[in-house]
Amino acid sequence: MAEKKTVLTYEGLKNLEEELQELKVVRRKDVANKIKEARSQGDLSENAEYDAAKEEQAEIEARIAQIEKMLRNVEVIDEEELDGDTVGVGSKVKVLDIEYNEEFEYTIVGSTEADPVGGRISNESPLGVALLSRRVGETVIVDAPQGQLKYQIVEIG
Repeated sequence: MAEKKTVLTYEGLKNLEEELQELKVVRRKDVANKIKEARSQGDLSENAEYDAAKEEQAEIEARIAQIEKMLRNVEVIDEEELDGDTVGVGSKVKVLDIEYNEEFEYTIVGSTEADPVGGRISNESPLGVALLSRRVGETVIVDAPQGQLKYQIVEIG
């Protein structure tokens, strides 16, 4: 089975690469020192510091593996190539919530970069899916737990 593509902007790619570098160079060394220090304290069977350091080491290694897997299957979206007429990954979209007459601005990103509170929604989220390939003036309907939400696309940047 083919692995799922990781859709990223150039900024998202840079952030992942920096995180990977930090984990490999700094965090691995720090946790190795913690393990060494805990070992020097003697009996490991009742050493909570040793157990905590080993758990931290496992978390770091798991995150490294996760990032490396994502980077092997990355698809970088060139925001310069967006046409501006239709919504795509990398687009900044201003929408009007028709029910509450409130405007919101979102950037459509891959799920790895999603941060709804920061205005970055996933292309796989219900709103992201509804907005993709749409144009200014179009209305989209999103099924949400509280019912259907209607948004009108005001601007694509």
